[in-house]
Amino acid sequence: MPSGFEPSFEGRDVVVTGGAGALGQAVVDAFARAGAIVHVPVRGKLPAASDPRARYTAGVDLTDESAVAGFYAGLPGEPWGSVHLAGGFAMAGIAETTLGDLRAQLDINLVSAFLCCREAVRRFRSRPGGGGGRIVNVASRAAVRPEGGKAAYTLAKAAVVALTLELAEELKTEAILVNAVAPGTIDTPANRSAMAGLDPSHFVSPAEIADVIVWLASPANRIASGTVVPVYGRS
Repeated sequence: MPSGFEPSFEGRDVVVTGGAGALGQAVVDAFARAGAIVHVPVRGKLPAASDPRARYTAGVDLTDESAVAGFYAGLPGEPWGSVHLAGGFAMAGIAETTLGDLRAQLDINLVSAFLCCREAVRRFRSRPGGGGGRIVNVASRAAVRPEGGKAAYTLAKAAVVALTLELAEELKTEAILVNAVAPGTIDTPANRSAMAGLDPSHFVSPAEIADVIVWLASPANRIASGTVVPVYGRS
């Protein structure tokens, strides 16, 4: 994010998927602080909202086409941006990865992002005056710098990168900017527990990733599209 940048989303609606996780909560809070009304689809139990601008909707399966279409169609405002953090992780090499494992990773990472991107574009195009908007997908360092041992996850996140680049090209004449961030190891309680032998100061904080996402989704970003921003920290 540029030094001194103060994002303003007053009067704008933004969708954030995966908003109940550690990174998701940081992103929701960052958009809310910037003045956005943040719409968060949740598959299961609703979390406690940390800001009155955060609006949670329960029972939305992001791998279900009709559920995603219904969620976006039912948004009360005209969405300005759509940010797709929902995803999952699997640690297994190729020999240990079943076809079911691969399909599960494609569903939770790629299919969810694809459906949300599609419905966001449909809503952007239906806005009075037509067109314009921001999409930010969350890929992974593994998608651009594979490390081995994460076959299904790496393939799924690489597909999210391809989706981002494809849409940026397709939508470039409509003022719809499409970008992605590629996090390294995120500093969450779960990662600290799972990686107790690593120095957590090398991890990247959810708040730092949120800052980059907010910049990419902001009205101040008028030209950046088709980028995959590395947010690796020192890991």
